[in-house]
Amino acid sequence: KAYDVYRAAAGQRPDAEVPRMPHPTTPPVGVQEPVLRVQMDEGIATLTLNRPAKLNSLDPELVCRLADAWEQMAADPAVRVVIVTGAGDRAFCTGADLGRLIPLFNGARPAQDEWDQRLQSDPRLLDKALLRRTDYTVPVIAAVRGFALAGGMELLLGTDLRIAAEDSEFGLTEVTRGIIPAGGGLARLARQVPWAKAAEIVLVGDRISAQSAAEMGLVNRLVPSVHVLDEAMQLARRMARNGPLAMRKAKEVMVSSNGLPFDEAYRIESRAAGVVMASADAMEGPRAFIEKRSPHFTGT
Repeated sequence: KAYDVYRAAAGQRPDAEVPRMPHPTTPPVGVQEPVLRVQMDEGIATLTLNRPAKLNSLDPELVCRLADAWEQMAADPAVRVVIVTGAGDRAFCTGADLGRLIPLFNGARPAQDEWDQRLQSDPRLLDKALLRRTDYTVPVIAAVRGFALAGGMELLLGTDLRIAAEDSEFGLTEVTRGIIPAGGGLARLARQVPWAKAAEIVLVGDRISAQSAAEMGLVNRLVPSVHVLDEAMQLARRMARNGPLAMRKAKEVMVSSNGLPFDEAYRIESRAAGVVMASADAMEGPRAFIEKRSPHFTGT
């Protein structure tokens, strides 16, 4: 619902220790940096929430821009994998900008610009920004440095693979503010970690360490903070070599069949397999293997 919106800016200035990431151009003096930075590199899109001074919290503009970016990535056949991260090393995302987003939704302040007006007219934008949906099939990697809290944690739960800094922290802290994590956190967390662990995160509301998150399977890998983006990029490059249609359909089945009886899940799996096996990629993969060359997948 409304209170689970975030104000985040995506953009990225890679550290020197991350040589593979393209270095964005620094805006001229007096020109405001975009709240969301989008970079493309050989089929890999990197979305950077770019409000480091506000711990990459989500305001109306960032919500709108992030929702639009996810749609653009899904519609672009050249995009194989998306990395989402936060600018700076203090936070991935800390959820809603309490001074901008929540007051807009609860009526404490009127709409003041085009972003406020757009968000008020289409509350679904928040769901889209947080990947609170079941139809998003592009593989997404979260690269986490610093805090992933509240709505930031919910965005994390909408991703598929997670690379985190060894000193990062996670949490759904909403109950400590008298609200609940209704941006996908309640529905998704208990499907991704054991029930008792999920209950502790939600009902106690304390932050948990990166080590605890890794032990319960919430994140895939822990690395030093300076290596997070490079590790995520290496993983994305490996995935980008796979068949894009195969990856999207595999994710579609994993999400849509989750929790269903086996017979129903198998039917979903079979339908997806039929689409993939009829594709040009399904012919190219085995042919490339026989010919001892790298496959050239097109997603068709």
